[in-house]
Amino acid sequence: MNVRPIMLVATILVVGASVPLMSQIASRSGAPTDNQEVKRLRDEDQADRVPNVIVWSVVAPRDHARLKRVVQLFEAGDLQTATDYVNAALVLQHGDAPEDSLLAHELCVAAMMLGKNDLESSSLAAAAEDRFLMKIARPQRFGTQYRSEGGAPLRLHTVDNGVTDQLRRLMGEPSLAEAKAQEMEFKK
Repeated sequence: MNVRPIMLVATILVVGASVPLMSQIASRSGAPTDNQEVKRLRDEDQADRVPNVIVWSVVAPRDHARLKRVVQLFEAGDLQTATDYVNAALVLQHGDAPEDSLLAHELCVAAMMLGKNDLESSSLAAAAEDRFLMKIARPQRFGTQYRSEGGAPLRLHTVDNGVTDQLRRLMGEPSLAEAKAQEMEFKK
């Protein structure tokens, strides 16, 4: 009878089906498509960071407007796909508030739960976590964040030694020694 398969699906969903099974079910009913507005906001965010010298008096207001719109889309439930979550996270992690970076990290985790298990997502998750920690004056974990104060060369923000280079690599990040070597390059 048809009752048994339906009950099986219902039982699996109740106890927390794996993401691949849920995505298979969703694809049968018409999977959502990527939000083109979120993609455009991400593309604009990245385009503002292409020049060698970023004019922050121009870029900062654009960042703020993009972040505000991404939050509106998130709160309205308009992020539907894993790609939407990663695109929104990239915009959010350029926000000023620690909560922006924390939400960016959480959106990357959500994207990975939806099946976007790639280096872009994991690397952005690591960078957003580090940026959040830096903004709340705590040591970062992955070694992705550099700071400059008073026009000095960029310096690697303090790194907690609780993360191994093996985990850094898994997350798509360089080793701590490589991050420190990058700091030396910034000093030149």
